[in-house]
Amino acid sequence: MKPGIHPEYRPVVFRDKAGGLAFLTRSTVTSSNTIDWEDGNTYPVIDVEISSASHPFYTGKSRVVDVAGRVERFQRRYGTGLG
Repeated sequence: MKPGIHPEYRPVVFRDKAGGLAFLTRSTVTSSNTIDWEDGNTYPVIDVEISSASHPFYTGKSRVVDVAGRVERFQRRYGTGLG
């Protein structure tokens, strides 16, 4: 690798606020926010919207979608007859 052209690869904490999961890994992503980790060190923290702790596929919990409302709206807009 050429020196001086690659971003710094360092420990970073990724935190899913919805799922309550936080994990320490290495990344090149940067953040001005920091967190005090379990080992006593301070690391940059990246807040994510969804992870395996909150994703419906991994948790087995799915959200209820108002399908009946969508169908009724479609029928009002385009009619119910086919021909």
